[in-house]
Amino acid sequence: MFFVGYGCSFIADDASFRTAWGIQFVPAALLMLGIPFLPRSPRWLAKVGREEKAIEVLARIQAHGKVDDPLVVAEWEEITTILAAEREAPYSGWRRFIKNGMWRRTFAGMSVQAWQQLSGANVMTYYVVYVFQMAHLSGNINLISSGIQYALFIVFTSVVFFFIDKTGRRPLLIYGAIGMGICQFVVGGVLGTYGTYVPGGVGGNENVVIQVTGQPSHVVIAFSYLLIIVYALTLAPVAWVYAAEVWSLETRATGMALASLANWLFNFALGLFVPPAFHNISWKTFIIFGVLCFGAAVQAFLFYPETAQKSLEEIERLFSKGGPKPWKTRPGDSMLDAKIAQVEELQQKGEPVGEKFGSTAHSEGLKG
Repeated sequence: MFFVGYGCSFIADDASFRTAWGIQFVPAALLMLGIPFLPRSPRWLAKVGREEKAIEVLARIQAHGKVDDPLVVAEWEEITTILAAEREAPYSGWRRFIKNGMWRRTFAGMSVQAWQQLSGANVMTYYVVYVFQMAHLSGNINLISSGIQYALFIVFTSVVFFFIDKTGRRPLLIYGAIGMGICQFVVGGVLGTYGTYVPGGVGGNENVVIQVTGQPSHVVIAFSYLLIIVYALTLAPVAWVYAAEVWSLETRATGMALASLANWLFNFALGLFVPPAFHNISWKTFIIFGVLCFGAAVQAFLFYPETAQKSLEEIERLFSKGGPKPWKTRPGDSMLDAKIAQVEELQQKGEPVGEKFGSTAHSEGLKG
């Protein structure tokens, strides 16, 4: 959309902004058309008593429709077990986000979204034109150079798809925050060391009061791009993934709303804070965000357990009182894998799987 807006800026009259707005309706329409084809959540179907449909959907997703597949059997047993526990939970309403250890999940889900904003990456996206003005770029060169970082963001965010589960959430959150912090320190350090104060602002922009030229300006531009690349590979996508994984089934919808609220509150705050910060403390703004990035890394190490390759039921145990220390968790090691092996062994012996695991719902589903 940055390049669409840039292109539309050359259109005369109000057709300029109308065209840019109109183009945004295209992906929205495609999303609306695609939503009816998405399957219902098996966990939600089980929660509302539609067990047979839940098993059918689970089998389609996990095993090409084979309802007696060991993965389907094992995951269904976990779903029914955790749903039974949730129905017996003593708390309801907003208390369920605090009581019985749920505060750990609420804290993790909301704080990871807050750190995504406090990392300062959106300083480089929302106000990249200002940053590049500090690096002695102006006019169309500034706008086109600013657009490159959006292209980098899209490309490298797509790359995450291929390794996010293998690498895990914790390493990406921790090392991503550290990498971004280093980039922030470099940009702030170069501007502070080689920058020249410009009374009245660069090009009349009162929010940009410092500027570097020559090699230092190239360093600022390079590390601005590098920061966006690191962000696209780590905090940008992983914060949303992690925030969605920490909740139980009954709290997920409201929990994700709380996490999104934290994200957009800090997003709104930064939108108001950054321009006057550039004006009043200039290069020190980047130092502040660098410190915050390292703070994010510390919190991720101490308080965020690994959720990659784990079922919702296992994540329930990770955040429970007496659960493993976050820094001792890692991707995989799923108890679901062990349960799958048990199911396969029972099937080979010809024993009834549902009775062995204490669930009659799945046995009935298989008979139907």
